[in-house]
Amino acid sequence: MKIYEGWREGHAVIVTVDGCSLNPRLDLYNHSPTGFEWGYCGSGPAQLALAILADHLADDRQALDVYQRFKWAVVTKLPKKRWMLNSHVIDLILQNIRNYEVEGVVA
Repeated sequence: MKIYEGWREGHAVIVTVDGCSLNPRLDLYNHSPTGFEWGYCGSGPAQLALAILADHLADDRQALDVYQRFKWAVVTKLPKKRWMLNSHVIDLILQNIRNYEVEGVVA
């Protein structure tokens, strides 16, 4: 199970997966070349959502299809100072997003 963590050190924002820096995946979509953010809706949170899902799903197409909904459901609500997500929680969230889509409601 992978562990994704984010925290702040002064003005720096650090995000890791299993203790290593998370690849921002600017090659997929360049929302925020200045880095990740969370706790609101914007370009930094969009980049974080995409990076987490690209790593977690190991499927770029799937990540691109769902990361904006993941941003709204999760990244916008992460605590400002420090947070942690694991693979199991991400899978549950993605399942909830898919369930809403099947019911005709966009998450």
